[in-house]
Amino acid sequence: QVQLVESGGGLVQPGGSLRLSCAASGSIFSISAMGWYRQAPGKQRELVAAIASGGSTNYADSVKGRFTISRDNAKNTVYLQMNSLKPEDTAVYYCRAEGVATAKGVQYLWGRGTQVTVSS
Repeated sequence: QVQLVESGGGLVQPGGSLRLSCAASGSIFSISAMGWYRQAPGKQRELVAAIASGGSTNYADSVKGRFTISRDNAKNTVYLQMNSLKPEDTAVYYCRAEGVATAKGVQYLWGRGTQVTVSS
């Protein structure tokens, strides 16, 4: 069974940093794109950053210059380095994998989410 497992969330003061990780486990041939979304209380889930298998990236305007997404294709893992964190970054962060090629076909997966809280 293929699944995404996130780690790295927590409580941090404004201006601090956190690094999120998300590993796809199972028998996987390839993954087309991986990314991070977030959902704050009372708000819709939104894209934070995404990265294609070739390395091209896409960021929400609100995180450009502060967050960096990267991936290790050999480990089927995506990372999100978050710097200069602000209280408005507080949310549950979800990992997303698209075009996950397995012996059973192509799957689209969500992780369970990890809480990020930015507060003094």
